[in-house]
Amino acid sequence: MSYSVAPGVRLNVRSGPGTGYALVRVLPEGAQVSINCQSPGTTVSGYYGTSNIWDNIAPGEYVSDAYVHTGSDGYVAGRCG
Repeated sequence: MSYSVAPGVRLNVRSGPGTGYALVRVLPEGAQVSINCQSPGTTVSGYYGTSNIWDNIAPGEYVSDAYVHTGSDGYVAGRCG
């Protein structure tokens, strides 16, 4: 299942579940992501509210759930690890 990134947002992809992890790449506006699993991490205030959930979209690639339209404030996939 794929989810939409918030409109007008170029979303930072990090190497781990938090803002302190290295920037891997940036998703373009209008991107869609698939969530493999989710982890708690740095709390981020974003387009869809404030969340400490980070979405794993590929091996070693995480995005803040606060910018992904999952339709839920909670976990929509299993925990990573």
